[in-house]
Amino acid sequence: MSKKKRKVRAEIIKTTAQIKKSDSPSHLEEKEDSGYSDWLEPDYTLKGLENMTRHSSILPQCISAYKSNIAGFGIGVRYKEDVTDTEELEDEFNRLSDIVELLALDCDTKEVFEKVIAARETYGTAYLEIIRNGMDEVVQIEFIENVPSVQKSRLFEESVEVEYVYKGKAIRRKKRYRKYKQTVGSKTVYFKEFGDKRIMNKETGGYVSELDSDKRANEILEFKLGSRPYGQVRWIGQALNVDGSCKAENLNNNYFENGRHTPMAVIIKGGTLTDESYDKLQTYMNDIKGEAGQHSFLLLEAEKNENSTSMQEEKQPDIELKSLADILQHDELFQDYLDNNRKKVQSAFRLPDLYVGYTTDFNRATAQTAMEVTEKQVFQPERQSLAWIINNKLLNEYGFKHVEVYFREPDITNPDDLYKVLTLVNNAGGLTPNKAKEIGYKALGETSDDFEEDWGNIPLAYSKTQSALNGLETQIAKAENNHDDEIVAVMKSVRSLLMKQSKGG
Repeated sequence: MSKKKRKVRAEIIKTTAQIKKSDSPSHLEEKEDSGYSDWLEPDYTLKGLENMTRHSSILPQCISAYKSNIAGFGIGVRYKEDVTDTEELEDEFNRLSDIVELLALDCDTKEVFEKVIAARETYGTAYLEIIRNGMDEVVQIEFIENVPSVQKSRLFEESVEVEYVYKGKAIRRKKRYRKYKQTVGSKTVYFKEFGDKRIMNKETGGYVSELDSDKRANEILEFKLGSRPYGQVRWIGQALNVDGSCKAENLNNNYFENGRHTPMAVIIKGGTLTDESYDKLQTYMNDIKGEAGQHSFLLLEAEKNENSTSMQEEKQPDIELKSLADILQHDELFQDYLDNNRKKVQSAFRLPDLYVGYTTDFNRATAQTAMEVTEKQVFQPERQSLAWIINNKLLNEYGFKHVEVYFREPDITNPDDLYKVLTLVNNAGGLTPNKAKEIGYKALGETSDDFEEDWGNIPLAYSKTQSALNGLETQIAKAENNHDDEIVAVMKSVRSLLMKQSKGG
C-alpha cells in the first residue's frame, strides 16, 4: 500500500530589527519589598544593637581586635608588579600616596577605616560620606558617626550607564542606584549612592538637570556585612547569649545592693537581750572594722523572760552565737554560663583568647600558631576586601595602572622557621647576598638597598666554589712550575670535583 506524498514548505522570515539582550540586572530582591514606601526599614533596631554592644563583657574586645588588626597597622601604597622605577611610575606612586594622605585632614586615614570597621561590627553596616572637588574627583572622606540616623531606599527600576576603569580602559555598564537620607531631629539631608553621576538636591532628594554646587547632594559609600538591606552583624546568632550574659552580670551586681550579708545570728533561749546589751552589740558591729577592732571582745547580758507562764523549772537564759558565713554567696553566679557565652561570641568572630585578653595559659608555640591561623583566616581576607573597595570603587576613576592601596599587616614570621628555611636554601646554593641583606634588614624593621655590584646577585655557595677554584688554579700553576707532578695530579682531581659540584653534578 503506497503512502500519500506530502509537500514540505520552508519559509525564511527576515527581520529588520536586531535582537538585543538586556544590558542591566533584572532579578527581583524579595528582601527589599517595602510595600508602598520607597524607604527600607532595618530588621533590627540599630540602637538596640548599640546598647547590647556597649553593655556586653566580650563584644567590645572582639570589635577592638578587628579594628586594630585589620586597619590598625596603617595604609600603604605599592606597585602592582615588580617593575623597574621610572619617572612615570614614581609620579603615579607619589600621586596616589598624596591622595590617600589627604583623604582625611583631622586624623590619619587609617583611623577613618578603623571607625568604619567598629561601626560595621556594631550595627552590621557603616557609611562614608564622599566629597569631590570641582573636577569631580574624590578628595575627602568623612565617617558618619550616627549610623542609626541613616535610612536607605530600595533600588530604583531605572538603570544608569556608568563608566568603570579596568587596566586603563573605560568600560561602560548599566547599574541601578538607591538614595540615602539622614534624619537628626527635624532636619533631613539626602545623599546619592556612590558612583551615581546624576545631580540630586540634598534638601529634597529629587534628581534635577542643573543645581548650584552648594545644594548638590554628596555620595555615600556603604560598608555592610551580609546581604540584608542594612547588613547583619556577625554575632546576630549569639544575641540571646549576649543578652543573657548581661542579665547575669546585672543579677550579680544587684546582689551587692539587695543581697543578704548577715554573717552571724544571736540566738537567746529562755530570756531576752537587755537594752544595754543590744546597744553594745549594735555599736560593736558598726565599729569592728579596721585596726581599732583587733583583739576586742564582746560582753552580752540577758534577763529572764518575765512573761513566761511555764510550770516547769525555770532555766537560766542561754545565749548562742551562730555563724551564717556558710550560707552566704561566696562568688558570682552563672560563672560557667558566662564563660560558655563568651566562647560562643568569640567563635562568631573566629578569635582565639589571645586576641581578647582572656588567656594566661599559652606559650610561644601556641601563641605563634594562634596568630598565624587568625591572620590567614580572618584578618588578611578582611584587609583584602577593604583594599578592593578603595582601589576598585573609591579611587577607580583616577585610573591608576601600576600602583594600588593596601592595608599593612604585622610581621608574624617565626624566626626559628626562617632560620631553617635560610639554612636549607643556602646549603642548596640559592641564597644571594642581596636576599640575605633584605631578610636581615626586614627582621630589624629597616629597609635596605641591593648591592650594586654583580656579585650581589650571585649565590653565596657558588661564589665560595668559584673562589676555591681560582685559588686552586693558582696552586696548580705553581706546582707545574716546580715540576711536582704528583701534587698537580691531586689538585686537578680536586678541581674536577669542585667544578662538578658547582654544576650541580
